[in-house]
Amino acid sequence: MTTRIDTRFAELKREGRSAFVTFLMAGDPDPETSLAIVKALPKAGADVVEIGMPFTDPMADGPSIQAAGLRALKGGMTLKTTLQLVRAFREDDNATPLVLMGYYNPIYIYGVDEFLADAKAAGVDGLIIVDLPPEEDTELCVPALKAGLNFIRLATPTTDDKRLPAVLANTSGFVYYVSITGITGAAAADSKAVSGAVARIKRHTDLPVCVGFGIKTPPAARAIAEHADGAVVGTALVDALRASLDGEGRATAKTVAAVAELAASLAQGVRGAQAAAE
Repeated sequence: MTTRIDTRFAELKREGRSAFVTFLMAGDPDPETSLAIVKALPKAGADVVEIGMPFTDPMADGPSIQAAGLRALKGGMTLKTTLQLVRAFREDDNATPLVLMGYYNPIYIYGVDEFLADAKAAGVDGLIIVDLPPEEDTELCVPALKAGLNFIRLATPTTDDKRLPAVLANTSGFVYYVSITGITGAAAADSKAVSGAVARIKRHTDLPVCVGFGIKTPPAARAIAEHADGAVVGTALVDALRASLDGEGRATAKTVAAVAELAASLAQGVRGAQAAAE
């Protein structure tokens, strides 16, 4: 079964360019503004949109994304309302791939079968669940694949050739390469190191390889896009959102535009990699 993710990467391959993948937390800073921002991202040049599922203990996330999750939870965001956001997005956009990213606990509490059915019906295309290793594939990964959702795995600088086949076994959609050891937003990605890592992963899989963590500027996005099938930006967008809020942490008239404008400049950076290659 072909998902929107498969379709999008096939289109990008034909165009000869890398994907610009954005990440934002569902419900940050409030459900209404969050929906407006997510709707603005494809228009700003996002090829794939990752949406964070707010969780109280996000161990892979740095301070910016942790704070975004807490703002969303404070605003009443739940897994159910995250799926409502996806449904509302799909009313106007049936093409942009949407990936939910987060942790297993909220899905476990929701109920795996019920969650997968609701996610598929809402218009979710894929899942990135950072705390479920391949050894736990029967918990969520295999049922997700059966439900027609891509299950996207993380590979890291410490994932060696012995470990990679296990990581890739049930992966679909794309492989998410974490360019640094550590939490999101902690350091800058090194494009030379990324180049070697992407080449190594590609020896094991035909899937697109997207690189995230440590990409904050258009030149950095361009440098990564020259070596990978996609560049993922999260912390920089979350920081732009936070900087637009008022003293009470509420959205202002600038919030949607602040995120969309940064996304547009990052998208230009990613597309610059194609121009450089031509």
